[in-house]
Amino acid sequence: MKINQFGLKRVPFEEAKKELLAAGFLTIGSSKDMTKLWFEFLQKSFLNVRDKSGFINKLGNFLADEKTDLKTFYHSGATLTKEVFYTVGLQLLEFEPMIDFDPKNVLTEAENIGVPIFVGECTTTETMIEAWYLLLTSHTKNGLNFLDKLASDGYYENQEVSKPFFFNGKAQAVFDTARLIREVVYVEAPLDTDKDGKRDLLKLEILRPAETENGLQVATLFTASPYSQGVNGPAGEELTYDVNVPLERKEPTETTYEEIKYKPAPVELPAEREVKGKATHATETFSRENNHSLNDFFLARGFAVVYGAGIGTRDSDGIQTCGSVEQTTSMVAYIEWLAGNRRAFTNRTDNIEIKAWWSNGKVAMTGKSYLGTLATACATRQVEGLETIISEAAISDWYQYYRDNGLVIAPGGFPGEDADVLAIETFSKMRNAGDYLHSKEFFADYLKEMAKLQDRKTGNYNTFWDERNYLPFIKDIKCDVVMVHGLNDWNVKPRQVADLWDALKEVPVAKKLILHQGQHIYINNMPSLDFQDMMNVWLSHKLYGVENDAKVLLPDIVYQKNTTAQTWETLTDWSPINQKTYYLGADKLTPTVSSGQVSFNDQLPKEQYESYTKNIALWEKDLKMADSMKSHRYLAKTAILSDDIFLNGRPKVKLRVASSVDFGMLSIELIDFGTAKRLKPVPDVLALHGLPLGRNWREDNLVEFKLGAEDEYKLITRGHINMQNRENPWKVDDLKANEFVEIEISLQPTMYHLPAGRQIGLAVYGTDFGMTVRGNQDIDYTIDLAESHLILPIGE
Repeated sequence: MKINQFGLKRVPFEEAKKELLAAGFLTIGSSKDMTKLWFEFLQKSFLNVRDKSGFINKLGNFLADEKTDLKTFYHSGATLTKEVFYTVGLQLLEFEPMIDFDPKNVLTEAENIGVPIFVGECTTTETMIEAWYLLLTSHTKNGLNFLDKLASDGYYENQEVSKPFFFNGKAQAVFDTARLIREVVYVEAPLDTDKDGKRDLLKLEILRPAETENGLQVATLFTASPYSQGVNGPAGEELTYDVNVPLERKEPTETTYEEIKYKPAPVELPAEREVKGKATHATETFSRENNHSLNDFFLARGFAVVYGAGIGTRDSDGIQTCGSVEQTTSMVAYIEWLAGNRRAFTNRTDNIEIKAWWSNGKVAMTGKSYLGTLATACATRQVEGLETIISEAAISDWYQYYRDNGLVIAPGGFPGEDADVLAIETFSKMRNAGDYLHSKEFFADYLKEMAKLQDRKTGNYNTFWDERNYLPFIKDIKCDVVMVHGLNDWNVKPRQVADLWDALKEVPVAKKLILHQGQHIYINNMPSLDFQDMMNVWLSHKLYGVENDAKVLLPDIVYQKNTTAQTWETLTDWSPINQKTYYLGADKLTPTVSSGQVSFNDQLPKEQYESYTKNIALWEKDLKMADSMKSHRYLAKTAILSDDIFLNGRPKVKLRVASSVDFGMLSIELIDFGTAKRLKPVPDVLALHGLPLGRNWREDNLVEFKLGAEDEYKLITRGHINMQNRENPWKVDDLKANEFVEIEISLQPTMYHLPAGRQIGLAVYGTDFGMTVRGNQDIDYTIDLAESHLILPIGE
C-alpha cells in the first residue's frame, strides 16, 4: 500500500502546540517527560477504554519492535526511540506488521508507504509534540487521516472545541449529523421557461447543522443536479436514436462562425410575485436526498449542503433544456438566494418569503458529470457568493459531448443518446402526473424543436451548440476552480477538461487540476490519494477564510501514473516540452518518410457487423488484434521502444487521404502495445462501506485502482472527424470521390507513460462501433503514406 498526501501542511512547533491544546491532546498538566507524554497521547487515542489498566492491557496488542510488544515496552521504562514511535505509529494508521511493513526497517518502510516522518530524533517533549501532530495528520491505510479516524470513532464527543473547528487548516468532524435540519424552499428564478405567465419557482433541498439555530452562520456546498429529483429512464430509451444508419453526404457551405454565433434575444419576464408574508423556517422537509458522499463528508464538518435540480424537475416549474442559458440561470438563482440576493418562498402557492439567514454567503459547487458541468456554467456568470467550484468530469462544450468535428458522436456507453434524450430523461416533473399535465404539450413541442435544432442529420456546429459552449466565457470566471477528470473517461472525454484548463491559463484565478486513470467516476474514496483532505484545505480556505496556504500547498496538477498502482505525481502544466514525429509506413511507424498507399474498406460481412453492434468490447479487441479486421483498418506500430516515453498533451495525426465516395469519416486510435500488467479501467472495491464520513454517519466504499492480469494492449487515446469538416465543424467542405485531401486531427489529450519495451500503435478506420453511426457502407479509404504522419507530445 502506498499513500500520497498533498493536503498536509507542515507547521512550526508553536502552531502544532497551540492546535494540540485546542484539540485536547495537550493540557496544562501534560507530562514534561517525552516518553510519558507519548503514552498520554496514546491513551487519548484509545477511545474504547476509559481506565489506566484497560489502556495498558490494550498496549499488548501492538508491537514496539520486532521482538517486543508495547505493553512490555511500557513496563520496561525504556526511552522512546524514533523506530518505536513509527512501529507503533504505522499500526495506529492501520498498517499491519509483516504484511504492510517490516518492523526491522520501519523508517524506510514508512517512507516507502508515504507516511511523513518528523525531522530529527526523539529527544524532547517538543519533538514529541511535533511528531504526534504529524502523525495525527497522516493518512491511514483506509482512507482517512488519523485524526479523522479518531473523530469517526468519537474522539470529539468528550472534547470542548469550537464549532467549526479547524486542525492543520482543515475543518474537523465535530458536528452531530443526527441533528441536521432538513428543509425545502422554493427559489424564484428570473425565468418563465414553461410560458405560463409566472416566474419559475425552483425547489431547493437544504441540510444544515443544528447549531445554525443558535446563530452560527455556515458556508454552503451546492450540488446542481438535474438527476436529484429522479429520472425518466423509459422515456429516454424510447427517444434514443438508432445509430445503425448510414453516414450521408453534406452539401458544401461557406458558413462562418459569425453566422451561427449564439446571440441572446431579449425576454420580457412576468412580474415578481407579491410577497404575502415572511417566515424564518420552512414548512416542508424531506427524508433522504440523492446525496454525494463528498458533501456528506463536509456535513459532519460544519458546512451546509444544498441540492437543486433546476427547471423542469420534480416539484419545480419550467421545462428541461439540457445545457441552455436558461438552465444555467436557474442554477445561478439558487446561489443568489444563498448569498442574500434573490427571493425564495416556503411553498409554491402562499408567497411567504424566507431568507437564507443561516448562510455566511459563501458557496462552493460540487459534483461530477452534468453536476460539474453546471458548476462550470455558473462560474462563467460571475455570480456573487460563488467562491469556488469543484468541477469533476465536467462538460465545457456540449458539442464536443454529442458531436465531434462534424460527426454525431455518442458519449461512451450511450449510443444514440442526444441532448433531447437527456432533456426528457431529466424532466422529472413527468413523475408528478398531475403537475405534468399542465406542461405536457408545451414540452412535447419543445422537444420536437430541440430535435431539429440539434441537427443529427449533418452533425455540424450551429447556434444550438454555440449556446451550449461555455469556453468563450471562461475568461469571465472570477472564482477559483478545481478540476477533476479521468484520462480514460470516454463519456465526458478528456478534451473537455483540457480545453477548460487551457482557457483558464490567462484568467487571474487559482486553478488546480487532478487527473486519474479512471473512467467516469468519483475519486474521493481512494486511500492512495488524500482527495478529501485536499478539498478540505481548499474549502476551509475559500469558504471560511482559514489561512492555510491552500493555493500554494495544493499542486497545480496532480496526476495518477498509469504504470504503477497507487502512485500520484505533480506537474505544472498539461502541455508538451517537445514533440516526436513518426511517419506512416505500410504497417510500421518510422522516423523517416515512407512512400506508397494503403487502403481499407469500411464494410464488414453481415454476421461480423451484427455481432459488433451487440458487443462493442469485442469490436475494440478485434480492431487491434484480429486478422478479420486487417482489410477494414490501417494499423501500424513503432519499433520496440528503447527508452521510456511520457506523453503529455494532444497527439496529432496528419493524413492525406481519399474516400471512394463523395463523403466519409475517419476514426483514429493511439495504442500501447506490449504484454504487461496494466491498471484496470475500473477501481476494485477494497471494503464495502469502509470509509466513515463522520461519527455514526454515512459511509462510502473504499476503492482503488489495481493492476490486472497481463494483456497485450491498452487504448491511449482516440479522435474522430467527418472528412467534409476538415476546416472546422460549422463549414462543410466539398469532397469528391477518390480525391485526396489533407486532414489534421488532434486526438483527445492524455498523460501516459510508455515504458521501454513497448510499441506505439496507430489505427485508422471508419466506423467506431461505440461512438459513430454504423451504416456498414461499402467505402474504401486510401492513405497516401508519403504525406501522413503522427506527432506525439513529449513531456518530462
